[in-house]
This record gives sequence, C-alpha cells and structure tokens, in this order.
Amino acid sequence: MPDGRMEPPDADAALETDRRLVRFLTCGSVDDGKSTLIGRLLYEAGAVMGDQLETLKAESGRFGTTGGDLDFSLLLDGLEDERQQHITIDVAYRYFSTPRRNFIIADTPGHEQYTRNMAIGASTADAAVLLVDARKGILPQTRRHTLICSLFGVRHVVLAVNKLDLRGFDQEVFEQLAAEFRQFAVDMKFSSITAIPLSARFGDNVTASSPRTAWYAGPSLLECLEGIEPEATEELHFRFPVQWVNRPTQEFRGFAGTVTAGTVAVGDIVQVMGSARASRIKEISTFDGAREWAAANDAVTLVLHDEIDVSRGDLLVTPDAPTEFADQFAAHLVWMREDSLVPGRAYWLKLGTRTVSATITALKHRVDIETGAHVAARALELNEIGFCNIATSVPIAFDAFERNRDTGAFILIDRLTNDTAAAGTISFALRRASNIHWHESTVTPTQRADLKGHRPAILWFTGLSGAGKSTVANLLEQKLLAIGCHTMLLDGDNVRHGLNRDLGFTDADRVENIRRVGEVARLMGDAGLIAICAFISPFRADRQMAREIAAPHEFIEVFVDTPIDECIRRDPKGLYAKAQGGIIPNFTGIDSAYEPPRQPEVRLNTLECDPERLADQLLAELRRRGVLA
Repeated sequence: MPDGRMEPPDADAALETDRRLVRFLTCGSVDDGKSTLIGRLLYEAGAVMGDQLETLKAESGRFGTTGGDLDFSLLLDGLEDERQQHITIDVAYRYFSTPRRNFIIADTPGHEQYTRNMAIGASTADAAVLLVDARKGILPQTRRHTLICSLFGVRHVVLAVNKLDLRGFDQEVFEQLAAEFRQFAVDMKFSSITAIPLSARFGDNVTASSPRTAWYAGPSLLECLEGIEPEATEELHFRFPVQWVNRPTQEFRGFAGTVTAGTVAVGDIVQVMGSARASRIKEISTFDGAREWAAANDAVTLVLHDEIDVSRGDLLVTPDAPTEFADQFAAHLVWMREDSLVPGRAYWLKLGTRTVSATITALKHRVDIETGAHVAARALELNEIGFCNIATSVPIAFDAFERNRDTGAFILIDRLTNDTAAAGTISFALRRASNIHWHESTVTPTQRADLKGHRPAILWFTGLSGAGKSTVANLLEQKLLAIGCHTMLLDGDNVRHGLNRDLGFTDADRVENIRRVGEVARLMGDAGLIAICAFISPFRADRQMAREIAAPHEFIEVFVDTPIDECIRRDPKGLYAKAQGGIIPNFTGIDSAYEPPRQPEVRLNTLECDPERLADQLLAELRRRGVLA
C-alpha cells in the first residue's frame, strides 16, 4: 500500500545488486504449509546460516510438529504466539538470492481474520505462491486470496499443490485441482499461472524435480520463480509524490520523497499534477551528495529553478504524463473492519503522501468469492471485496492501478479511531461532475445574518428514541422566536415524510439520512437561520460528517442523555414495544447500536431537569457562544 505498506528491512540491500529483484508472497488457506514451504526453500537454497540452523534444530524439538525432523515453518513463524499455535499471524519477510535472481519473500497468514496482513504482502508482490492442501482442495480462503492478488496487481501465480505425499503423489488429484483453479482464475488478468505438485516437508519439486512425480514435466518452484520477469518501473512515466518540503535555510528549498516510477535528470521539466505550475530540475540531492539523475525507488530531494508552489502530497510528473486529476473515481476495496462499510460515511483516504477526506458515494457490487460473480450489495462486511464510487473533498492526482501500482492504490482510515478501514485500487476517474462549478452569490451569509440580528448556528440534538429531543427542541424554538430569532426546526420524523421518504432504516440509509439533513442545515446556516436538528443519528462518524458539512457555521452537538430503560418506560410512540416484539427491525437501542457522543458541546439530563430548564440552559449556551446578543 502506498506510503503505508510494510516494507522488508533488507529490500534496499537487495536492490544494490545487478540481478533483478523478484518480490513474491506465499498465501492460501490456513495450515496449507506456507511457512514450511518457504523454510524448506531457504534451506535448500543455502540461505539458512549455521547459527540459524542450530537454533532450528533445537526449536524443532520444542515447538515442532514433524516428529523429530526439522520443522522448517519455525524459520518464519517468529512470534511466540505463532510458534505455539503453529500459524502465521504477521507478515514475515525474508531475503535470499540465487545465481539468477534476488528474492524477497512475504510469508502471509492464512486465517480469515488476518486477511489485511495478506493484502499488505500482495501490495508489493510481483508473484504469488498460492498453496493448496492436496487433501482439502480449493477453499474459500484460497479464492479470497486469489481475488486479492488479482486486485493488487500480482501478475504471476504459482499454484503450489502441497502435501501431495499424503495423497500418494496422485497425478489425477493434482490435475483436477489445477484445472479447477484455472477455471476460477480465468478472468483475473494474471500474466501466468503455473501449477506445481509439491511436498514442502520432504522437499519434492521445491528446488529440483522429484522422482516421486515422474509424470510431471514442469519446473520446480525455484526454477519457476527464477523465470519471472518483474515489472520495470523505470520504464513507466515519471512519478514523484512530495513527502516533505525541505527548507533548512532561506537559500535552500527542496522537495523530498521517493521516485515511484520512471526517471528524472537535472534539466528535465517537471509539473505539479493538477496545475499549470512547471519548472526545471536544478539539482538532485541525496544523503551521499548531488546526482545527475534518479530512478524508481531512489530517495532524493529535488531542487527546482523556479519558486513555484509545491506542498506535501503534491505529485510531480513530466508535462506529457497521462495522469488523472479528479475528485471522483471508481475503485475496488477489500474491507478490513468488523463494522460494515456503509456508503455515505466519510473516511480519510491516503494515497501516497496525500491524505484527504473521502466518501464512498455508491457500492456498485460485491464480489462473490466462490464464483467471482458480481453481487448486488448495500454494505461490505469484514474481508469482503467490492467495487464502489468514491468522492474526495478536493481533486487528487492518481493513475489507474493497472498503469501504476504506487499512484493507483490507497487505504481508507477511520476518522475516529485512525484504524485502517480498507485497502483499495483505483480503476478509472469519474467525469460526471467535471462541468459543475461553484456559483458565488453576491449576497453573503454574513449579510443575511446581519439582517436577522444574530449569528447562524446549527444545534444537533442526538439521543435515543424517547429521550426527549423533540420536546426540548420545540421549547427552545419557541423561546428563540419570542426574542425575535429566525429559526427552523428539522425533526427526524418530519423529514422522512418528504426529503427522505425514499430512505429506510438500514445503516446505509441512516448515513444518507444524516448527510441530506446536514446539507439542508448548512443551507439554513447560509441563510442566517438558527437550525435546530433533532435526530437519533446513532453513529459518531455520521454526526462528525454533519459537523464538517456545517462548517464554517457554529455547530453545537446536544446529547439528550436519557438511559434506555427510561426511554422504554416512556415509549411515547409505542416503538420500543414493537421493536421488542420483532415488528420493527434495526431499531436503535434494541437490535441496532447507539454510539453516545464522547465530548458533546452540551449534555442534557432529562431525569434531573424538566424540559423548560433544559431549553433555558441551551439559550444560555447560545449567548455564551455569541450566537445571541
């Protein structure tokens, strides 16, 4: 993943040699023998040092499962938890070389809950060694990993049919599995698919042909990997995401980062993507001194002839580079959170060195991992793969992922927890809004507010059904009207009779409900009104979205904090009784979660104060904030 993916610590050492570097990952379902295979490969390639071998012998007796033989999986399962459970949790990277190739291996976990770790390994890989246990066949996790490999640009797949010794090295078993896999992967744009019969434990066909598979005429695993030609990033168009503006003195201003594709030399013209700003390269500076040119994977500081505006997150390209610059695009996503993906919710999108606010505007389909078919869906669950439209708050520079993996891949970050929510790859830009421009009104929001004698504000009431939101909101509006304020009350039930009558109560519909109301409240703020919004709005992320839509107007989150037991006792509309009887599904507080505010501007306790006093409390808060004179 760009600017966020895990890189093996010894990758730079590998790149210093003349032999082309091949990155590959091992993946597949749990307990298919991935770590054992890579351990055996390292051992037979002479990449296990003497002290490592002695440690392996000792630990094979302590942790091993091979009955006294060397347990090669322990070479990669470095975590204590992994050794005790005999599984891979983290992504383990290893470097080794042969006379023909340098290799970096990413040993990735097979468990479904660690799919995100597998995606990290796939994000930089040229090839994937996909293991299948000959006894179990093609499993759902096998298919999921195949889809992720295709999604993240892995071009070469080796289907390693492992543990074939436990099936008597049966040729028919191997050929049936190979045919089944090829049929599943036929539309996935892999450049090559090579099936190899293996026994990782005993080394059959790992580095040399095995006499126990005399019927197999293909290459060994190592021979196959040595024949892979990785993508030559130097041949792509020049791409340089600016990571840092380096200005140690007034005389020096450089732009630090890593060349992700192509080459650049002193004297070349470069342009800031998305603008007309361009300049010539004056100097290429590195830790070891000045250079005349730089290529892909070089970390450098570029100094320009002209003082043009360049900031962190900008993308420097050659002027003729076919790069996209847009605020909407279509992308594939691998969802990585326990909470569902819900269209309409805002996330941070990180692409290279650029981080912007982004919203999933539409989920076009989910990919069925059993068949690869596109299935209609309104949400994505953990580890599911989907295709969606995404809108960013500002235009960003990118490439289609098929053209450039570094400038076409991104991650989504939860705005409240900073957890990675999804990993994605961009398919193409969406041009539907290219002819829409913001029209500036000659009458400003400030002028409208001056006519009314008070500042605009948005009071956002949130709380459970029956908490008392509408009661207090009504009283507040009456008190504001009595002192000459211009107001508008937006109530959750009322807007569903008109503006939001097409929405239900699924999580996705709730998000869209709040988004629309937030936009209306913003317009009311522009008109100089005090907008009072009374909505359950159960999700913190959606209330944060409403707050951001409302900017720059005053936004006051009012938490009507009434315990659910009291709300059920009141039950003014009889909704809790229906929800508990199963008549109303997805009812907040019963079978749908409510996330209370962590730091609301105002917290109202309806058990301790009557509604009149609570409305007066809000009036005092508006005066304190300068909304009222």
